[in-house]
Amino acid sequence: MCGIAGFLFPTKYHHDEIFDTLQKMTDALVARGPDDEGHWIDMATGVALGHRRLSIIDLSPAGHQPMMSASGRYVLIFNGEIYNHLEIRRELDTSDGEYRCSDTCTGSTSVRGKWRSTSDTESLLAAIDAWGVNGALMRCVGMFSVALWDKAEHTLTLVRDRLGEKPLYYGWSNGMFIFASELKAFHSMPGFSAAIDKTALWHYFCQRAVPAPYSIYEGIRKLEPGQILTLHIGSDLGRSRVVIENYWSLEETLKADAFRGTANDAVEELARLLKQAISLQMVADVPVGAFLSGGIDSATVVALMQSLSNRTIQTYTMAFEENSFNEGPYAAAIAQYLGTNHTELTVTTSEALTIIPRLPDIWDEPFADSSQIPTAILTALARRNVTVALSGDGGDELFCGYKRQLTAAALERIPAKNLVGALLFAFNSPRMQMHLRSLPLGLGPKTAASRLAILSDVFTYNDPAERYMAFSYDSEFSDRMVRGVSECRLEAVGTKTAAARDILSLVSAVDTATYLPTDILTKVDRAAMAVSLETRVPFLDHRVVEFAFSLPSSFKVRNNESKWPLRQILREYVPSGLFDRPKMGFGVPIRDWLRGPLRSWAADLLLLGNSRDDILDKKLIERIWRDHQSGAWDYAEHLWRVLMFRAWQMRYER
Repeated sequence: MCGIAGFLFPTKYHHDEIFDTLQKMTDALVARGPDDEGHWIDMATGVALGHRRLSIIDLSPAGHQPMMSASGRYVLIFNGEIYNHLEIRRELDTSDGEYRCSDTCTGSTSVRGKWRSTSDTESLLAAIDAWGVNGALMRCVGMFSVALWDKAEHTLTLVRDRLGEKPLYYGWSNGMFIFASELKAFHSMPGFSAAIDKTALWHYFCQRAVPAPYSIYEGIRKLEPGQILTLHIGSDLGRSRVVIENYWSLEETLKADAFRGTANDAVEELARLLKQAISLQMVADVPVGAFLSGGIDSATVVALMQSLSNRTIQTYTMAFEENSFNEGPYAAAIAQYLGTNHTELTVTTSEALTIIPRLPDIWDEPFADSSQIPTAILTALARRNVTVALSGDGGDELFCGYKRQLTAAALERIPAKNLVGALLFAFNSPRMQMHLRSLPLGLGPKTAASRLAILSDVFTYNDPAERYMAFSYDSEFSDRMVRGVSECRLEAVGTKTAAARDILSLVSAVDTATYLPTDILTKVDRAAMAVSLETRVPFLDHRVVEFAFSLPSSFKVRNNESKWPLRQILREYVPSGLFDRPKMGFGVPIRDWLRGPLRSWAADLLLLGNSRDDILDKKLIERIWRDHQSGAWDYAEHLWRVLMFRAWQMRYER
């Protein structure tokens, strides 16, 4: 795991100016790669590539980046891991210690390279040299963001992994094409404007994070999962042409052939694929451990890890003082049964709150999933002993683990949705909202009426994927909060209703394409990279993902159990009594904190923020703060979005 950054620039600049800017960009990413740094500049063509390295595979200087291919054609910087890189090497090998490079790559004679390292970076570069970018990517199993300069064609290629585990931002600034793993690297660029994109801000207030392809800054975008961006340099940089294409898509995955075996056959095949993925992801030249929450997904990963290892697996969990948020005892029981070397950290409220001032540094784009707090603490705990940690993320998305997915499927069975939506529209009227606010918090009619108001908006959408997005996110809050933005709508990126086998497959695909990379993977990547920890996600091996979407939903939700195949696998290793219980999630008591220990901090930040600009509706902020403090309503989620945006503003806005 590393950090990459670079830019293409007009050739009028001096070398010292370019190197100084590139150095500042990579310095901003030092936490992503504390072990080494490297820079490559071509003044004649106007290319600058920078890298920060977290050494995981081949700890020697031979893995240094930027790295040049054996043919001399390509220069590569790379963030992530290619788990099957040894398999790729075996396919490339022609004799002891050498590999081939196809003459279709160099345009001349065939080149033979001699392996200089055991790093997966060199394996990826050799694969590109031999088969081209697309040919190499089709063979790669891994997580990655890549920047590749082609000296022969004068093209820059940016690539992001299939599911969006690794981030990559890009855009134009002051006549330069810029890119980096994190936005903070761009603040070193001369003339970088940092103007807020109000459409991105609308999506943030709706989804708690900024989804791809947006970024919080105008002119800067996120490369979407499974995409290749190619920048073709013309006679000068100003005449460049950008082409973006997909090398993998969830939409195509949904269209693939359905699994033809029985439910038990599916369990057997899933177990095989997960063991294959976990076996590859346990390979590292540094200590490897795992997060263990006590839930089905992480317990399955840990159980399979321990079954595949002849050493005791290191596992990590957080415990809370508040029982309603504490999964510590469940994780400890599973760890004891499996025989892992388990570390549990019990965090007090005061200890948890100390990390809040650091949140804008860790997430350098507004991010408001409050489970970011325990995630940051957990990654720091694991980093005390290991450099790599496996997680159970992705299981809920792939195997229908969220209640909202089952609820959405039930809603789709309602006839005459447009008529129902019209009848429910009254619940969104100002008069009805005034009456709802006057009801005591927690009163049944108030909760029911609030949910009906949400449904009135859901049924205005005609497409099931869009209805599910409207059901999952609060777009009305964004409409009211962000001033001066026009006609924004939720987008079910990367999925089409027609491609899905059934409604549960569709909503699982929507979560995999949107919620997973926008929220879950962003949360874990930034928290882990802040402490130089590499996280790996076995469920997101693309072969596991493709298999999951080949299954009928009746194999995922079976006998009134969600995630049925995962439960069957886990029962081979752990008694059901240790994991069969309602899902808890990984949250913190933000509602109570905002009325207690965080009240003063929040009030000051909201007041100061309201005096700065008119980008948000100040009266709405004041009202929801007042209502939350009085107990008239629970606005913790809404307020946390405002607070995280204001904290980010204070840290980064110029």
